[in-house]
Order: sequence, then structure tokens, then C-alpha cells
Amino acid sequence: MTTATSPWLVCRRRRPDAALRLYCFPHSGGSPGEYVRWADTLEDVEVWGVQAPGRGSRVAEQPVTSVREFVDGLLAATEFRGPFAFFGHSLGGLTAFETARALREAGRPMPERLVLSAYPAPHLDHPRTPLHTLGDAELLDAIDRRYGGLPAALREDPGLVELVLPAYRADFTIFETYRHASLPPLDTPITVLGGDDDLATPLLPEWRRHTTEAFELRLLPGGHFYLRERPEEFMNVLRSVICP
Repeated sequence: MTTATSPWLVCRRRRPDAALRLYCFPHSGGSPGEYVRWADTLEDVEVWGVQAPGRGSRVAEQPVTSVREFVDGLLAATEFRGPFAFFGHSLGGLTAFETARALREAGRPMPERLVLSAYPAPHLDHPRTPLHTLGDAELLDAIDRRYGGLPAALREDPGLVELVLPAYRADFTIFETYRHASLPPLDTPITVLGGDDDLATPLLPEWRRHTTEAFELRLLPGGHFYLRERPEEFMNVLRSVICP
């Protein structure tokens, strides 16, 4: 896996002549490794993963604990080269959206499209149980119970838990302390994806108010990590969205 000049970006397969670059913003506790592997399927796309402090090769760095800190750090170090699109799953949907808004405020190039997955429309009030204040074991139990997707190997390796738990806690701090600032909608098409059995799904349609361009909501079978449950179906949908 190669890195760009920005420490925030990693890439599995460089494709300088690709018609589109897809920048992927991971879910809470997630790393870009899961997303950059999509390059094996998206053969005409250069896929980049966003790697925040505290993850992967940056595991020794202090994780960020607010959306503002995340976005400021990413934009200060990163130039998004176009044409490009953003994909964000769960918390990544929020950070992708706020990054796009910050790019607009800075007068910088904008993504061709936002693909936002399994994250409620950000202006809505919805329960934010303070998971980030729980003890280590309680935090892992709560994450697994609510969202699923925790690897068994993680739960069985205390050393690995100690290594990655700060990133989980930081990400839930970002989510649970986020306060939406009302700004004009983006002039960027938004596609929202979700699982039809996910708790966030009833709150997805309200994303339409955050764009003046085309809006599309597409649901697939599954829960919060629906994209792992039927990966081939998900990749077909993603390809149709970003490579119409």
C-alpha cells in the first residue's frame, strides 16, 4: 500500500490516468485498509483511503476528537486532485460531508459527488448515548451490541485492544459531541446508501436538504454494515453511482 505526500492518504493501486479518484472516509474505529481494497473491483477508479491520526501507520499519533480538528488537519495536509468523489460510511459520512463543506468555504475544488452511507442526516436531533465515557470493556461491548462488525480477533487480544481502543473512543467522541452548523446546501449531488434493517435508515431521507443538486437514496438488504453482508451487490451499486 502506498501513501501520498499527505499522511492522511493511503492507496493500494495507483492509477494516475483514472477518470475518477474516490476518497473513502472510514467508519468509527475503522482504517482505510478495508476501503482501498475496493480498487481490485473498481478497475477504472483510483481509490484512496483517509487515514486519521491513531490508525494504521499513524497509530502512535494522538487521535483527533472533534470534526473541526479532523477537517482542519485533513485540509491542511491534503490536496484532492480531480475529478474526484467522496465516500463515507457511518461516521465517515459525517466527516466526508463536513470536509466538502470546508472545501467550499475555502474556495477549493469540490467533489463531483458525495456518497454517504449509514449516517443520519446531520441536522437531525437523535440519541447520542455517551459511549466514549465508558470503560474499555463496556465500550467494546456497547459498540458490538449496537453496530456489530467488531472482529473476533480484536476481542481476544488484549494487546490489540490497547492499541486500537483510543481510536474507537476518539471517533465516538467526535460523533457524540458533534453539533451541526446551519449553512447553505452544497451544489454537489448526494447519493445516500443504507441497510434496510439499520437503525439509522429512517433518518437518511433528510439528507436531501443538504444539496441543491440531484439527491438519491438507495437501500440494500442488511444492517449497519450492509456493505459487508452482500459485498458484490454493494460494489455493483457503488460502481453505478460513481461511474454512471
